[in-house]
Amino acid sequence: MKRPALFLTAALLTSAFAAQVDRVLRFDTAAMVQGNLRNGPINYTGKNGGSVKASVNSINISANSAVLTAPASSTLAESEGKRTATFSGGGADVSVVRGRLTAKGGQLAYSEATGQGVLTGTPSAIFVPEKKDDGDPVNIKAAQMSLDVDNNISTSTGNVQLVSGTQTGKADKLVFDEDKEVGLLTGDPSLSRAATAKQKELNIMGDVARLATKGKLLYVKGNVKLTQGTSTTTGDAVYYDDKNNVAYVVGNAVSVDSKSGTKVKALPNGYLEQRTDLGRVRALSKPYVIPAERFKLTGEK
Repeated sequence: MKRPALFLTAALLTSAFAAQVDRVLRFDTAAMVQGNLRNGPINYTGKNGGSVKASVNSINISANSAVLTAPASSTLAESEGKRTATFSGGGADVSVVRGRLTAKGGQLAYSEATGQGVLTGTPSAIFVPEKKDDGDPVNIKAAQMSLDVDNNISTSTGNVQLVSGTQTGKADKLVFDEDKEVGLLTGDPSLSRAATAKQKELNIMGDVARLATKGKLLYVKGNVKLTQGTSTTTGDAVYYDDKNNVAYVVGNAVSVDSKSGTKVKALPNGYLEQRTDLGRVRALSKPYVIPAERFKLTGEK
């Protein structure tokens, strides 16, 4: 009767060890090494003016130099999985590549214990779509970026700006899911779609904003406000389909044109449909359900 429990315990320990091993940093043997090879710290520099290269899980790192440090009273070998490393470079010479994401900055601090790599020094990143028809590249700038080696999710904070084609998002924080190609913006988020020959600039504000960059879809919830030309539309939430130039506003939705004085109010249990290419707003009586599941991050309930 005890064997299944023992087997389960062993399996859990093996799983935990495997997760820890996936966080271990490995340096390219071509680097020049100086320092205390037993207790650390170790200084890595590239040969003949080249870069220091290292990898951890699916992430590849390149920098001018790096320092690997062990916890106090531990050797580098016995503390594997608990060590820290700092990668440095002049300007934005630290490069972090994971699949279709490439991030750059002035310094990267990595912890094997947490699996977190924090990029500072005017960091920026670009995420390239898998196919040309999947949309535009996603460009991100922030004061700080954190990449988690346990999953394909990055977190950017401080004056965040995301630009994808004609769409621009700004906020205090951005969580970007590289697998689902979904971004979550919080902290005074604002979104804009640049003006084109066929339509005026569109601006959207709310409490929380989500973007599905592959389909050029937006979902903003809480104190929503859309402005385009002389038209202002408010409501509880909005779903915007950029490809089809249409926004669906639900929950106490009202649209007012300051120039004509026209006011359109959603019918009971209905919603407003706003055509951003035609400058037209109409009230529809049937309910509209925003596909919120499309905008959830991996593991989010």
